[in-house]
Amino acid sequence: MIVLMYAAVAVIGYLLGAIPFGVLISKKIAKTDVREVGSGKTGMTNVLRAAGKKAAAISLVLDVAKGALAVVIAGFIFYHKTQPEPSAFTWIGNAKALAALSAIAGHSWSVFLKFKGGRGVATFMGGLAAMYWPAALLGGILIFTIGLRTKYMSLGSIIGAISAFIMLMSLNVLEVTFFWYKQYPPFEYVVFAMIGALFVYFMHRDNILRLYNGTERQIGQKHKTQTSPSTNDPK
Repeated sequence: MIVLMYAAVAVIGYLLGAIPFGVLISKKIAKTDVREVGSGKTGMTNVLRAAGKKAAAISLVLDVAKGALAVVIAGFIFYHKTQPEPSAFTWIGNAKALAALSAIAGHSWSVFLKFKGGRGVATFMGGLAAMYWPAALLGGILIFTIGLRTKYMSLGSIIGAISAFIMLMSLNVLEVTFFWYKQYPPFEYVVFAMIGALFVYFMHRDNILRLYNGTERQIGQKHKTQTSPSTNDPK
């Protein structure tokens, strides 16, 4: 029974994450296929380049929401499941982490887009927000602050994701709460944040190389319709 419940959580999370909001919104608002612009990714940054600020904002909110919704649904599925014996993990905590990771995988390798998609940052933050919102808040602030100040959203995404993980790990190890939020993060949330941060780093490995070489494209640079499978943007 438990195995089937976890399987359901994973499938639901993946299918939610696989909904290609960036593609749908850019086509609706700007009659443009975001996959044919810039990096070809379906995340907020490339939607901004392909379809403008309004489309990018809507895409961002929905990509965050699908990560959060996957976690909420997992919580409902496992709501009445109690832990049979003391453990470092809990059934419901594991389920939420699995749902969020599945949503990230769905966003990045969508079954509706021939297993292509975005880099998973917004969906990662959405899942994290539904588990431990202070860490997601910190990560989100850093993503946009660094991204907008440097004009490199890829740099902001990497630093924001890693910082969120460091915050969760520190609070869990020290077993302290975040000011007025009287709960320190469970260990399974720390594991999720670690995997998520590593995933964000992995998905931005080409951006990291371009940042090092000084060839990374900044926010606001004129987009170019793709003529080859090469990628030149953060998302």
